[in-house]
Amino acid sequence: MFDIKIKNGTIYDFDDNSKKIFDIGIRNGKIIKTGRDIGEGKTEIDADGMIVSPGFVDIHMHEETVGNTNDKDDYDIANKMLLMGATTCVGGNCGINKQSVKEFYDFVDENGSPVNYLLYIGHNYLREEVGIKDIYRKATDEEIEDMKELLKKAVKYGAVGLSFGLEYSPGTTLDEVIKICEPLKEKDVLLSAHYRKDTKYAMESVQELIEVSKRTSLPMQISHLGSCAAYGMMSETLDIIQNAIDKGADVQVDCYPYDAFSTYIGSAVFDEGSFELWNKSYDSILLTEEPYKGVRCDEKLFHKVRKEYPDMLVVAFAMNEAEVIKAIKAPFMSIASDGLYNKSQGHPRGAGTFPRVLAKYVREERELSMIEALKKMTLKPARRLGLKYKGDIKENYDADLVIFDPENIKDNADYLNPTSPPDGIKYVILNGEIAVKDNKILKSRLGKIIRK
Repeated sequence: MFDIKIKNGTIYDFDDNSKKIFDIGIRNGKIIKTGRDIGEGKTEIDADGMIVSPGFVDIHMHEETVGNTNDKDDYDIANKMLLMGATTCVGGNCGINKQSVKEFYDFVDENGSPVNYLLYIGHNYLREEVGIKDIYRKATDEEIEDMKELLKKAVKYGAVGLSFGLEYSPGTTLDEVIKICEPLKEKDVLLSAHYRKDTKYAMESVQELIEVSKRTSLPMQISHLGSCAAYGMMSETLDIIQNAIDKGADVQVDCYPYDAFSTYIGSAVFDEGSFELWNKSYDSILLTEEPYKGVRCDEKLFHKVRKEYPDMLVVAFAMNEAEVIKAIKAPFMSIASDGLYNKSQGHPRGAGTFPRVLAKYVREERELSMIEALKKMTLKPARRLGLKYKGDIKENYDADLVIFDPENIKDNADYLNPTSPPDGIKYVILNGEIAVKDNKILKSRLGKIIRK
């Protein structure tokens, strides 16, 4: 007898691109059997009229601090992720960590988490650890050697790879990037990078990341391309990436489905000249936290908050949605949230990304087919991360599944209510147990660390 039997569900076969109806038998955290007349389950779920998908794999999100959030929950974003169907998430992106990989992993090992986790070690975090306080300063050779030692320890402890946040650390040279990657040679790791500069610099910024991949012989995941190039440069930028792939470069990309980005107002993203680059005014910036939650900036308020609340998350309405859609449709693209909250304040992408794609871009606007969207949320990021038994529905695969109503799935998170859970997700099964039922969390500590 199975622990859980899912019957009558609609499943997309990623091998032959067909749509089928069959049952799934789950036992001990694994998919044991698929087909018809497979036997009985202790718990049976009738998924008639529903789509059964692999759990969504979010290759780019931000949960860099666990266990000390000074809140009722040890996790600031993972529960929101779980409610929108994400079962495996990758933190430590954009060069950012707020605690060591060991501290993060040890907490999850001991306490469990709402989702399965992988973590990058962030380059900007390493710079801080070796004493570089000035983000505009080059690292010395001695500091680079010290960073390399810290990198080795993090990878040995199971970090999925090394992430860069070049826009957040303008003093980082290409030479520093190449040198710090030296300990990763011939290791099964992934590089991830937030580009150096957006808008008119998008193409050269992407070319730099392609060059890093070539010179290090390491795979490169380019982060959130929409916020880099969706200002009139997307077509040319996508062509550069495709041409590099055609010539053998191991480069892939991710993107979130919104036309506004979010980051800390005190970061270098908002250095002098940024508004001119975006061709936007100060009122394109929405403040997301008290004492100015929901307020649009003017010049005076922008500079006041940047000085007095540099760690406030803000939303910048700067991108062109049509170009974001073009990016999402690219064959080398994974859909990822870039979700980031500060005490549940921030951008709605952390609670709405995957339902938004399925509702807006699949059902309503038909920019993507259902199977294209699901592949970009499951199989493609799972394979990019080397997760052999995730991202598909096959016997012996991990039982991480999402059951949703394709006619009613809908994201509800918006810029004033950024954590509102979606509609239409009936079940989320994580590691073989029911974690979510009817948009409510039943079990919030089923997740675990996935070590590379």
